[in-house]
Amino acid sequence: MTDLSTAARSSKAWPFHEAQKLLRRYPDGVRPDGSPVLFETGYGPSGLPHIGTFQEVLRTTLVRRAFEALIGAKPEDGKTRLLAFSDDMDGLRKVPDNVPNQALLQQHLGEPLTRIPDPFGQYESFAHHNNAMLRRFLDRFGFDYEFASASSRYNSGAFDDALRQVLRQNQSILDIMLPTLREERRRSYSPILPISPTSGRVLQVPVEVVDAEAGMVRFLDEDGSTVVQSALGGMAKLQWKVDWAMRWYALGVDYEMYGKDLTDSGVQSGKIVEVLGGRKPEGLIYELFLDEKGEKISKSKGNGLTIEEWLTYGTPESLGFYIFPNPKSAKSLHAGVIPRAVDDYWQHRALLAGQAIDKQLGNPAWHLLRANGGEGGAGDLLPVPYSLLLNLVGVLGAQASAAQVWGYLANYVPGADPAAHPELARLVETALAYNRDFVAPTLARRTPAPNEAAALRELDSHLAAVEPDAGADELQTLVYEVGKREEHGFESLRDWFKALYQTLLGSDQGPRMGSFIALYGIPETRRLIAEALDR
Repeated sequence: MTDLSTAARSSKAWPFHEAQKLLRRYPDGVRPDGSPVLFETGYGPSGLPHIGTFQEVLRTTLVRRAFEALIGAKPEDGKTRLLAFSDDMDGLRKVPDNVPNQALLQQHLGEPLTRIPDPFGQYESFAHHNNAMLRRFLDRFGFDYEFASASSRYNSGAFDDALRQVLRQNQSILDIMLPTLREERRRSYSPILPISPTSGRVLQVPVEVVDAEAGMVRFLDEDGSTVVQSALGGMAKLQWKVDWAMRWYALGVDYEMYGKDLTDSGVQSGKIVEVLGGRKPEGLIYELFLDEKGEKISKSKGNGLTIEEWLTYGTPESLGFYIFPNPKSAKSLHAGVIPRAVDDYWQHRALLAGQAIDKQLGNPAWHLLRANGGEGGAGDLLPVPYSLLLNLVGVLGAQASAAQVWGYLANYVPGADPAAHPELARLVETALAYNRDFVAPTLARRTPAPNEAAALRELDSHLAAVEPDAGADELQTLVYEVGKREEHGFESLRDWFKALYQTLLGSDQGPRMGSFIALYGIPETRRLIAEALDR
C-alpha cells in the first residue's frame, strides 16, 4: 500500500469519507467480476445545463479520484468509470423559460424529448440539442466521462432485459409505490409509461402486463381505444423512480449522488432496485444551490448564476473551490462570492508544496488539481491576489484596458508579461469584467474628515521622501505609523484603513495598502491623495 493510499484511508475530507463507502462495498477495491467501479451522474435535458449540473459531475469526480487514491490506482489504470446519463426519453412537462420558440415546444408537451423539434433549429430534437450542450459543457472542464442517453438505450433494446424484469415485478413495484401516492394518483399510476401509437406522447395511464417475457402490455390510448403493444424497443419508458432503479439495475451503478429534493425518490428507487434483483448504489444526498433570493436554482427558470457568468468574472478552479466544502450545506450563488473564491483557491494551492500528505488530502486544491487526472501536489503561487487586482482596476476605472493593467503590474511583478503569467492574464480579463459590471457602478470616493485629511497629508509627505523602489512591507509600515499617531484621532488602525479605502478607493473594504501602493505606484498613489484632499 502506498503512502498516499495509507493516508487516504484515515483522511476526514468528505470525498474520502464517501469513497470509504465504496471500499466497504468492495473491500478488495474491485468488483467481483473485475469490471471497473461505476460512478453515475444523471441529467434531465428538459432545460440547459447549469451550475447544478457542473457541481454534481465535479463532486462525483472528486469521490472517484478519492476512491482511486484509496486503492492505490491511477486514473489511467481504468479501475473506475464515470457515466453521464441523460434521461432524454422523458416527456416534456413544461416549456422552459429560457429557450426560444416556446410556442413550438408548447405543441409537443408530453412527447419524449428526443421526438420534439429543436427550438434552436440546430439539431434533430430538443434533447439532442441539450445533450450536445451537456457534452460541450463537460468537455470544457476536461471531465473524464462516458455519455449515455436513455433514448439510445431504450430504442436500441439495450434496456429490454431490464424492462422485462420490471414487467415481471410489476405488482411488487406497485406495492412499493402506491402507498406513497395520493388516492387520485393511485388510480392512474403505472410503473410503465407506454408511448401512444397515435399521438406519440408518453401516457400516464394504468397499464396491464399481458406477457412479461414478450414485453407486451395493454392500455387505453388517448382516443379511448384499447391498445396491446410491446413495451420494449422504445415503445415505453418507466416512471421516474422506477426508471432510476431500472437504470441502477441494468447498468450496475455503484455510486450516484443526488440533491435533497430527490431524497424520497432515492428511498423508493432503492427499494425497487432490490425487487429487481440489484443493489442500490452508494451515494451522498447534497444540499441545493440557491439564487440571490434564496430560491432553488432551476434549469426551467434559468435563475441563479450561470456557468458563463462565473467564468466571465472568475475561473473554473474558483468555482470548484466554492463548491468543494461541505456538500450538505446549501450555498448561495451570486457574483459577490467570486473574488473571495478566486483568492481562497490560490491561497490553498500555494500551501500544498509545504504540507505533509495528510494535510494535503484535506486541502481542496489537492482534490481539484487531481479531478481531471492531474497531480495534487503543485504549490504554485499567484503573483498578485485577485482582490488586489480588483482594487487596481477599480482605481483605473470602468474603461481600463488590459494593457494599462499590465503596465501597473510591472511595478510589482518581475517580468510582468501575459505570456509568462497565463493564470494572471486570465484574471486580468475577469477583473476588468467584474469591475465594469459590479464595482465601477458602485464606487463613490468620499471627502475626508479633517483628522483624516491631516493623516493623508502626513502619509503623502512620507511617500514623497521614500525611495521609488520601496517594497510593499516598507510602505505598509509607513501607513501603519501614520495611523497610529494619536493626534490623528483614530480609535483603531481599522478606522484609518477604512478611511483610506473610502477616500482613495471608493469602497468600504480594500487591500493591504502597502501592496496596493507598490502595485499602483508611489506617484499615482500621491495623486489619489491629492484628489481626495481637493474634495
